[in-house]
Amino acid sequence: MLESYAAGSWFRAKAEGEPLLDATTGEVVARLSSDGLDLRAMVEHARHVGGPAIRALTFHQRALLLKELARHLSADKDFLYELSFRTGATRRDSTVDIDGGFGTMFSYASKGVRELPNDTVVLDGGLERLGREGTFLGQHLHTSRPGVAVQINAFNFPVWGMLEKLAPAFLAGLPSIVKPASQTAYLTEAVVRRIVESGILPEGSLQLLSGSPRGLLDELNEQDSVAFTGSAHTASILRNHPNVQHGGVRLGVEADSLNCSILGPDVTVDHPEFDLFVKGVVTEMTVKAGQKCTAIRRAIVPEPIADAVVDAIIARLAEITVGNPADESVRMGPLASLGQRQDVRRAIESLRNAADVVFGDRPADLIDADAERGAFLSPVLLRAWPGAAEPHDIEPFGPVSTVLTYRTASEAIELAARGKGSLVGSLVTNDPGVARRIVLGTAPWHGRILVLNRDDAAESTGHGSPLPMLVHGGPGRAGGGEELGGIRSVLHHMQRTAVQASPDMLTAITGRWTTGSKRFVDEVHPFRKSLEGLRIGDTVVSATRQVTLADIDHFAEFTGDTFYAHTDPEAAAANPLFGGIVAHGYLVVSLAAGLFVEPRPGPVLANFGVDHLRFLTPVKAGDVIAVKLTVKEITPRANADYGEVRWDAVVTNQDDAPVATYDVLTLVARTYS
Repeated sequence: MLESYAAGSWFRAKAEGEPLLDATTGEVVARLSSDGLDLRAMVEHARHVGGPAIRALTFHQRALLLKELARHLSADKDFLYELSFRTGATRRDSTVDIDGGFGTMFSYASKGVRELPNDTVVLDGGLERLGREGTFLGQHLHTSRPGVAVQINAFNFPVWGMLEKLAPAFLAGLPSIVKPASQTAYLTEAVVRRIVESGILPEGSLQLLSGSPRGLLDELNEQDSVAFTGSAHTASILRNHPNVQHGGVRLGVEADSLNCSILGPDVTVDHPEFDLFVKGVVTEMTVKAGQKCTAIRRAIVPEPIADAVVDAIIARLAEITVGNPADESVRMGPLASLGQRQDVRRAIESLRNAADVVFGDRPADLIDADAERGAFLSPVLLRAWPGAAEPHDIEPFGPVSTVLTYRTASEAIELAARGKGSLVGSLVTNDPGVARRIVLGTAPWHGRILVLNRDDAAESTGHGSPLPMLVHGGPGRAGGGEELGGIRSVLHHMQRTAVQASPDMLTAITGRWTTGSKRFVDEVHPFRKSLEGLRIGDTVVSATRQVTLADIDHFAEFTGDTFYAHTDPEAAAANPLFGGIVAHGYLVVSLAAGLFVEPRPGPVLANFGVDHLRFLTPVKAGDVIAVKLTVKEITPRANADYGEVRWDAVVTNQDDAPVATYDVLTLVARTYS
C-alpha cells in the first residue's frame, strides 16, 4: 500500500486500495488509497509549518538547498531506474524523467543564486518618479505569498513532473502538496521518501497525497495555487470548482496538445533537414511510447515530397524494437497501463475516419514480453485525407502521428493553428525567410517553437524536451499555463505589488538604496569597510578634477578612439549635440574611477562590471567633474567568504548637473583586518 506523507508523518490507508499494475507484466506493483487522510491537516501543516520555514530563508539559501537535494538524489538513482521499468519506461525514457528532474533542480539552484538577490524580496523594474520634487516614488516588487502550491500531475513523468513544479515553488517561498497520477504513483512516492529521509528541505516544504485528491480544493484559499497537468476534461472540472471560480485560488493548466512539426517548403529529399525532420517525428513517436504532452501528433509536410516523407518515416519505424523496457535492445516499451492502451486504440479508430494507417496496422513483434499481459502497442503512422478535421481535434496519447500536406506557407500556418493552441511546434528549414514567416505566423498558437536546421542540430535538445530556462506551456487548448521559464516561473508564484513611498521609506522596505535617500559620509572610505561593516547609503564624495583638452587628445591617441567629436573641432562644432570638442564618455568614467578609488589593498577584491551606464551631458574641455559613490545593494554569497556590492555612481560637472550615471559592481570580503 503506497503511503502519503502528511503533516509530518507517513499515512497508510486501511482500505484495500486500487491495484497498480506493472505495464509490462500486468503484475500488481502496489495499491493506492487515500481513505481517511486528513486533507485539511495537510494544508494547515503546509501553511503554518512549511511556509514560514521556507520564507525565513533567502533566495540563495533556498537555491543551495535545491542544489544539495539534487546532488543527494542523483547519487542514489539506480533503484529509481529499476522501479521506472515497471512504468513501461526504457532506460532512455527514464533518463528523460529521472535525470531530467534532477537536472531541472540543478538549473533552478544555479539561477536562484545568479539571478535572484540574497534576500526575500525581488524588485521589478526601476523607480517611477511620481512627484516633481522626487520625494514621492513608486517601485514594483515581488513578495512570497503565505499560501500552498498544490500540484496534480500526469502519469507520464512521475519524477520530472513533480520536480519541475517543486523547484520554482520552493524558490518562491511556497510549500508544495504533490498529488501524482495513480498509474505511476509508486515512482513518485519513492522519490518523496528519499527527499523526506534526507532532511534537506525544511519540514512541511513537501507533502505527498497518494490517492484521490477529492476535497483538497475545498481547503484552499486566495493565497493558494494549483498546477495541473492532465486531460482537458479534468482541467474543466477544476476550472469550475467554486474556490477557483469565486475563491481566488489560482489554477495553472497544462492540458491536451496537438503539437506539430512543419517541414519547410525549401527542403528537398537531398537536404540534411529532410533527415532531421524524419528523425524528429520518429523520436517523438517512440520516446516514452509517445506518452508525452510535447510529442509530435501532426507532421505537416509539403505536398510534392509527402510520399518520400512517409516512406522515410516508415523505414525508421520498422527499425523500432518493442518489448520489455529492461531489455537493452528494446527501443520502445509498453504504454503505462492497459486502460491507456485502450484509450489510444479508440483515438486511432476515430482518426481512421479521416486518414489511412500506413504503418502499425499489425501487432509488433515483442521482445521478452507477453502481448496479453503488457500494455504494448506498435507505433502507428497515419496519412490524413485532404481537408481532414480529426487530426486537429483528436489526441492519441501514445506512439501515434498523422502526416498532413500543404501547398503554401500560409496553408502550413493555417494547419498548425487548427490545433487551437499547442505546447510546442517545430519548423525544419534552412531558409531564413521561411523561418521568419512561419515562426511569426504560428507563434500566437504555441508556447515554444524549435527551428531546426543543419547548423543547430548537433546541439539541439529536440522538439519534445522542455528546458528549465524556457517557458513550458501553451495557449488555448494547451491550457494557457506557463510552467518553467527560469526566474519567470518563480515570480509567477509570487505577488507583484506597487509600493508608493518616500525615498527613505523605499530604501527601508526594499533593502536597496533609492535615489533621494539619505547618504552616510564618514571619515572611513567605504572601500576600507568589509561586507559586514558596510551599510546601505554609505557614500564617498570625491574631490574635483578638471578635464583638459590635453586629457582628451591623450585618450584619443592612446586608445585609438579618434571619433570626430573628440578630435575635429570644426566637425564637432557643427554637431548640435556637442557644439565643440567633448571628452570621450569612457574617459569620463575612467577619470571618475580615479576620483573615488582607494588604491591600497583592502576588502574590495575586484570590480566585475558596470550596469546601466548612461552619458547624460557632454563634458567639454575645461569642465570640472566630481563623483558621488553610494552603497546601493549588499548581497552576501551564502557559500563564499565574500559578497557583491552594487554602488550607485553619479558624475556631475561644475554646475552640479549629472554627466554620467551607472552602477559599479564589486566583490568585497565578508571580513577584513
